[in-house]
Amino acid sequence: MIGSTAFYAGVVIALAGLLGVVHPIALLGLTSRTRGATLLVGGVALVVIAVALPARQKRVGATRTRLDEFAPVYEFHEVHSARVAAQPDRVYRALRAVTAGEIPLFQLLTRMRRFGRSGPESILNAPDRAPVLDVATRTGFIVLADDAPREFVVGTVVIAPPGWQRSDAATPEAFKALHDMGFAIAAMNFHIVPDGTGGTTISTETRVHATDASSRRRFATYWRVIYPGSALIRRSWLRAIRRRAERAFP
Repeated sequence: MIGSTAFYAGVVIALAGLLGVVHPIALLGLTSRTRGATLLVGGVALVVIAVALPARQKRVGATRTRLDEFAPVYEFHEVHSARVAAQPDRVYRALRAVTAGEIPLFQLLTRMRRFGRSGPESILNAPDRAPVLDVATRTGFIVLADDAPREFVVGTVVIAPPGWQRSDAATPEAFKALHDMGFAIAAMNFHIVPDGTGGTTISTETRVHATDASSRRRFATYWRVIYPGSALIRRSWLRAIRRRAERAFP
């Protein structure tokens, strides 16, 4: 989060400085091209620092969820939650059924992630009417755990060494055994818990573990660039699940 904030702050500062170099902007205090150049250099430096920030490793103390089982060690993560006025089984069914077309900005943000290119079906190129999790699990993700209606966990490999094939980690056990150098592995869950008032809290957490320093640096750059869009998609995803689960409820 801090790295991503610093990255985008640096981008904004650098762009302001670039504008000041092209044409001084008194409103921003850039009364000369020299000041603009100074701001530009400062912004670029902040971007470089943000990309180079080390990622602190975290380790789960006690296994409380299935996600803890499959991702006990990680350097990158995000967590989001929402309250739903529906019972867990109904929330679970909504989770499995919600489509890309129901998630605001999903198509726009995933199109940006793939730079507008078309291509085969994937989580970044999901049909509007297909359940998102079905698309994910037939195009690169595997189901690590399905404890309906409590928790659903998927995983994928985002960085792999040369010659590695996805079929080498086609089962939960094989995924859990990926410890060799050159990997960055991601696991994401949806956790559904009754809130004691007749409703439910649903949360989603994503964890990524890079198995060596080089893979960690590579993924850190990617993560800090895509984090704001990733967070927005997940929040919108939870809202879409809530809308579907609460449909026909008072």
